[in-house]
Amino acid sequence: MNRPTSPLRRRGAVRLLLASATALALVTGCGSSGDDDKADGAKGSAAAGDQGFPVKLTSAWGPGEVKERPVRVATVSDGDTSIALALGLVPVITPDVEDGDPVGEYKQRALDKLGVDKLETYDDSDGTDYEAIAAADPDIILGMNTWDMDADHAKLKPIAPVVTFTDKKHADTLTWQERLTTAAKALGLTGEAEKVIAANRAAIKDAAKTHSVLKGKTYTYAVVHPEQLTFMSYAEQDPGVFEELGLRKTDKAKNYTATKNGVSLENIDQLEADILLVTYPFGDEGLLSASELENNKLFKSLDAVRGGNFTVIPSDNLLSSSIAYPDALSASWVVEELAPLLAKAAEGKK
Repeated sequence: MNRPTSPLRRRGAVRLLLASATALALVTGCGSSGDDDKADGAKGSAAAGDQGFPVKLTSAWGPGEVKERPVRVATVSDGDTSIALALGLVPVITPDVEDGDPVGEYKQRALDKLGVDKLETYDDSDGTDYEAIAAADPDIILGMNTWDMDADHAKLKPIAPVVTFTDKKHADTLTWQERLTTAAKALGLTGEAEKVIAANRAAIKDAAKTHSVLKGKTYTYAVVHPEQLTFMSYAEQDPGVFEELGLRKTDKAKNYTATKNGVSLENIDQLEADILLVTYPFGDEGLLSASELENNKLFKSLDAVRGGNFTVIPSDNLLSSSIAYPDALSASWVVEELAPLLAKAAEGKK
């Protein structure tokens, strides 16, 4: 989801990011025979569908309708771009979330599969660029992964039907699978969404089988934020990929919640687990640098650290942000990248 203040994602990127290219065959779309100009301007933007139209849309901001199969798809967040790419569609316009940085590996794989060098983008420094989206002449706008729909919907709806949440709370609560499925229905690609979800399940199942050393091991996942060292794997935290791979939370997880999750250096023993994971997504803006934390005497005294059962989840390749905000494009890639790191930490020092 797009929460621009968080460096867990590049500016303007969305929560939630694929069925990885190792497991998912992306379907390259073709244009509508009834509108050659639109089809030429939206290479790969329409794939063979699997349902009838019109499709009724329900949202927290009012109803809508997709009268016929969309050809030209616009997105308002990186997560929505991921949905389009995972379904084999090339958006006609997307926010410039890379901001000059290299494209993440999972997205590059999808672009390569679709034969696309670069996406058409708009500058989202000041939010959604409605004029740029209107100029791209989309048939539909995907807004399943944004926190800005309250401000955006009234200005986007006159441009094209907007696929978004049925309840404003869903901006934070929907899974990437639910976001993908909702968007796919409006695009006439429900069957393709099912393939993406199935590919992710298969990737997790295969990784768990390959790395059986993870089964039953406890884990703690800590994130160094600017204001605190955060116990991220608290009891009610969505188990996500860690537990899908066979890990389980420690008994200490019950001491923490979404609003009470800071760990002081004096209580660093709260991080103890069979496997200890830490990430530094804020770099120099974090409360502690990697060297400051990892050279701390109390931290070094943890059994997980002394036994070699500690590892850092990288952020420069977007792995930590993709764990925090999984979406239709990054989910299987996360499994591919994360499982070997976890297995190595589980095995410890040899």
